[in-house]
Amino acid sequence: MTAALSMPDNTKVPAAASAGADDLIELGRISGAYGVRGWVKVQPHSAQADVLLSLPEWRMARPAAPAKAGQGAVSAQPSSASISVFKVQTSRPQGATVVAQLAGIADRDQAEALRGMAIYSLRSSFPEPEEDEFYWVDLIGCTLYGEQDGTPVLLGLVEGVLDNGAHSVLRVARQNVNAAGEPETVLDAKGRPAEVLVPFVQAHVHTVDIANRRIDSDWPLDY
Repeated sequence: MTAALSMPDNTKVPAAASAGADDLIELGRISGAYGVRGWVKVQPHSAQADVLLSLPEWRMARPAAPAKAGQGAVSAQPSSASISVFKVQTSRPQGATVVAQLAGIADRDQAEALRGMAIYSLRSSFPEPEEDEFYWVDLIGCTLYGEQDGTPVLLGLVEGVLDNGAHSVLRVARQNVNAAGEPETVLDAKGRPAEVLVPFVQAHVHTVDIANRRIDSDWPLDY
């Protein structure tokens, strides 16, 4: 399933942005009409095309904030009153996009009127991932631990997941443990929150514990 990105040795992964199990996740946005019979073209976020194709209906609303490249579910949650539900009559992949025929949308003008609409789904509606697969949305908000002299050490909080074409990359907001034993933000030389990019490949990521929101790796603190 393309909603999960492969890693070496058959370990697989996918993302969007953090949300509870029943929160709405933004999967993509309508980029325009496809053909003259009312089909729409959708640009999925990250690897969410398989989720789009699996849904019998789409929840759609005008987004409250722009989406960021490489991440799904980054806009503010739409209000219930702003959401329209469209039955998906048929959908299919079209290159890097998804095209679909929605009930009640019969011509190109109607399809064009939907341009810019965001498509949402409940996280609980996602297809169950295979063993050793994870949706990106579930990785966001996990605490990442690295390794120093063979001992696990706090690296920071996963704030995003990127796709560099070869594999996934965790975007981690650096943290350390203060004197009170609590995590605190690490600042760079200019006083800005520091970040580190960690390849999400089996060579570096050893365990992913979604239930406890923890990822263990061998990534060094000083990389």
